[in-house]
Amino acid sequence: MPVLQKNVLLRELTIYKTEEGAQVEVQFEVETFWLSLNQIAILFERDKSIISRHFKNIFDSGELQKEVVVAKNATTTQHGAVKGKTQTRQVEYYNLDAILSVGYRVNSKRGTQFRQWATQHLKEHLVKGYTVNQKKLEQLQKTVMFN
Repeated sequence: MPVLQKNVLLRELTIYKTEEGAQVEVQFEVETFWLSLNQIAILFERDKSIISRHFKNIFDSGELQKEVVVAKNATTTQHGAVKGKTQTRQVEYYNLDAILSVGYRVNSKRGTQFRQWATQHLKEHLVKGYTVNQKKLEQLQKTVMFN
């Protein structure tokens, strides 16, 4: 199971924001996004047990391999019983592949919004990103051939 590297710069950025203003801050590292189970539950407005069940089904079916899409990271939080004290524990973070798999399974209004958002952004990436890059590549090849 991968471990998120502490010496790699982690950037906080908003991956998703609802019309109601709810948003989830995520870590970006090693060319993907990472969210904890708690963050995914907030994102899709579902209990952690439901999200966990979806992950179990995803891994049991072989859709994704847990060792590839889950990483552990030491996270410091406020101690629940002792005010002002912190505690460090290992937290599992799920990468974008895992988040998308759950997003296409979860049955909630937020899940539907996420699927619409993800589909729109995927289309934009495919149309604007790849097509534009392909055109630039073809133009560059023509330029190189003429020189």
